[in-house]
Amino acid sequence: MEYIENLVSTLSSIVWGPPMLILLVGTGVYLTVILKGMQFWALPHAIKLIFDKDEDGKGDISHFAALMTALAATVGIGNIVGVATAITLGGPGAVFWMWVTGVVGMATKYSEAILAVKYRSIGANGMKGGPMYYLRDGAKLPKLGMAFAIFTALAAFGIGNMTQSNAVATLLNSQMDIPTWVSGVVMLTLTAVVILGGIKSIGKFTSKLVPVMIAAYVICAVIILVMNADKIGGAFGLIFYHAFNPIAAGGGFAGATIAAAIRFGVARGVFSNESGLGSAPIAAAAAKTNVPAKQALVSMTQTFIDTLVVCTMTALIILISPFWQEGGSAGLLTMQSFSYHLGDIGGYVIIVATVLFAYSTILGWSYYGEKAFEFIFGEKLVKLYRVIFIAVVMVGAMMKLEFVWNFSDLANGLMAAPNLLALLILSKVISSETNKYFKTLKTLK
Repeated sequence: MEYIENLVSTLSSIVWGPPMLILLVGTGVYLTVILKGMQFWALPHAIKLIFDKDEDGKGDISHFAALMTALAATVGIGNIVGVATAITLGGPGAVFWMWVTGVVGMATKYSEAILAVKYRSIGANGMKGGPMYYLRDGAKLPKLGMAFAIFTALAAFGIGNMTQSNAVATLLNSQMDIPTWVSGVVMLTLTAVVILGGIKSIGKFTSKLVPVMIAAYVICAVIILVMNADKIGGAFGLIFYHAFNPIAAGGGFAGATIAAAIRFGVARGVFSNESGLGSAPIAAAAAKTNVPAKQALVSMTQTFIDTLVVCTMTALIILISPFWQEGGSAGLLTMQSFSYHLGDIGGYVIIVATVLFAYSTILGWSYYGEKAFEFIFGEKLVKLYRVIFIAVVMVGAMMKLEFVWNFSDLANGLMAAPNLLALLILSKVISSETNKYFKTLKTLK
């Protein structure tokens, strides 16, 4: 087992080396340019579209439900443990690079979704869409489409399953002495109740859960930040300064280079918002719409909410607290920071948030993995995948955290490569569909 863990860790480091970071950010920058910075000027319109009911459109779920399913998958442990890990390993400057992935990632997320809706088709289990389809049917690269599907089916067990259940089990064990196997059984049961009903069941449940859990977390975070308004400027100063300057070791903090800030900031930013991975467009493809750009704009707001709102709040709270410099556990850093400001209530907030964020992520990723599995093996074996996915929730709860995170990073990188290639190849399609939508919008006005 130790050999496997070392191998996965080594491969993860290779996959997330400079070429991948350049490809991720570079693709986002390129798409931002050809879309004329639409993540800035089109954001208000995109937010309005979230609540647009396109009842005449083909699809399985509403714009809102598709967004909530995607948010369920992204607003997870990455917003709590992921941010803490980025700061622990990369220093405060890592947050800046998380922001970079968020800003350019909005253009990437938009582009993924517009292609997912354009190249989707109807199957026995509802809409079928995502990078595997636009790689096959749009870019005419069926082998890469199959490769993406395989990587996604594997990644679903990492980023969307084991990482989440592991974080919950570890936290509940350390804070409440609940055995990890008990947490595993409970999460396994709750997961089964929802995902066995398919995308409509997932969409219906996440539409109720996600808005409430995000709102509750943000409200608690805002309370802390208002209480410490005088320290926020200093936190932003640390972020901007150490994005371009190394931070020396001190206290229990091991120190971090600029390269570490970039690597862990980008890697954890992508882990959190998933822009470029090609996961969220699988949910976007299920939306009821006949206009690809509509759902693409809605999908774009997902990255804004996840990284530029939720992750930023978590990072600021960590940096205005003393614990990040003490070299403690990244898994407990956010809880310690919330508790420092809110007492026992802060600890309970993080426990509840971790459980809900992780659970919602498991639900969202179960659908992504299912659709990838369907692409590989056909529609008849979908129920088998659901059963396997549910069982792995239990396995993840009892595994070592380091291995789970390294496996997740590796699988994410393997997904991102073919998806980013497809976005570059089909960039003219993305631009054309976008121009067509906004010309029609001006005509209607």
